[in-house]
Amino acid sequence: MRSFLPGNAVDLLRSGREFFPALVAAIDGAEREAWLETYIFADDAAGNAVADALIRAASRGVTARVMVDGWGARHYLTRELAARMQAGGVRVAKYRPEVAFWQFRSNRMRRLHRKLAQVDGRVAFVGGINIIDDMNTPGHTPPRVDFAVRVRGPLLGTIVPTMQRLWEIVQFFEFNGDLADLGDAEPGPPSTHKAGTVTARFVVRDNLRHRSDIERAYLAAVRTSTREIVIASAYFFPGIGFRRELIAAAARGVRVTLLLQARVEFRLLHHASRALFGQMIDAGIAINEYSRSFLHAKVAVVDDTWATVGSSNIDPYSLLMARESNIVVRDTRFADSLRSELLAIIDGGAVRVAPQSWRARPWHEKALGWLAYGVVRVAMGFLGYGGHGWWRASGPRPSSAAAGASAVAVAAADVEDD
Repeated sequence: MRSFLPGNAVDLLRSGREFFPALVAAIDGAEREAWLETYIFADDAAGNAVADALIRAASRGVTARVMVDGWGARHYLTRELAARMQAGGVRVAKYRPEVAFWQFRSNRMRRLHRKLAQVDGRVAFVGGINIIDDMNTPGHTPPRVDFAVRVRGPLLGTIVPTMQRLWEIVQFFEFNGDLADLGDAEPGPPSTHKAGTVTARFVVRDNLRHRSDIERAYLAAVRTSTREIVIASAYFFPGIGFRRELIAAAARGVRVTLLLQARVEFRLLHHASRALFGQMIDAGIAINEYSRSFLHAKVAVVDDTWATVGSSNIDPYSLLMARESNIVVRDTRFADSLRSELLAIIDGGAVRVAPQSWRARPWHEKALGWLAYGVVRVAMGFLGYGGHGWWRASGPRPSSAAAGASAVAVAAADVEDD
């Protein structure tokens, strides 16, 4: 795991209203390079504003790069917008562009879900905000709720090489392994001089050396918590180990508050995740469902001193399959600012799941949750991810077939007693 580094300036950016002006301003000030990674790059007002800034930068001789995920961008990055950026001198690459159903393999689920940007090696952006307008979500009147951070200081020394390595990997396969054809500029040296007083760490999840770094960062903070845990996650489907740590924290008197998405986007995951509520409510964990608009946040605060902002949800997709990136901050002022934002969101648009009403819900609703949970467990088993902490038993990892066959049998006992 990467080490904590002191001397950073870390600014919290609240949704697109603060993120996009800051990103565009940074790109407009670029002198050497402006690189961007995102899951979604939409052909809308926000996407075109960022694209225009990248094109302006390229016209000044700046190396402008955009990498999008092949799956996430397929309905958002139009051919017209991609062609306009390329014609303007912006390099556009797709991570795993093969998304056709007949080409499906389990490793195709390993997508580029992180949202990163860096300009001249002097400023970076890390968070959960895609390049898409806050209002580009049908049926949601208030803006989407999400967070990112602007970073300057020693952390650039880890963020810039991370982006460079992925660009080289994608370009290597795009050019069929012929490195002589890459023809692309190397990044300049990142500025690692002291820029502030914040101690922070840049953490990624990949399928090589950093498969569990983000999850371990969360678990370390939860295990050592003494007062309060506040977690906001758009998609919340933690494994049994993660749930046990939250329950153990609540048992020793820690106030544990979850802010989760109430609006249904993926029905199966929505009902499966709600099947976990019973055991957590019984443990005294406060679950708040936000329905005023679309909650896309992936952030947490622990004990007023530890905080994280990033792209990783607490679910199998983020913790087991996708490429993700988070920044972990040890700073009382930053943690207090993020905590205040989360509590304001809870007060302004969330409803707490009451223990009495939860226990009294209809039998068919309970059955739907149990069934959805079992189906997700079966799917995880057949995809080969059944043994990564989502199974109750310790010991050897079950085979994919065994994992799938046993998932439904253990689902009810693993979830709740009612």
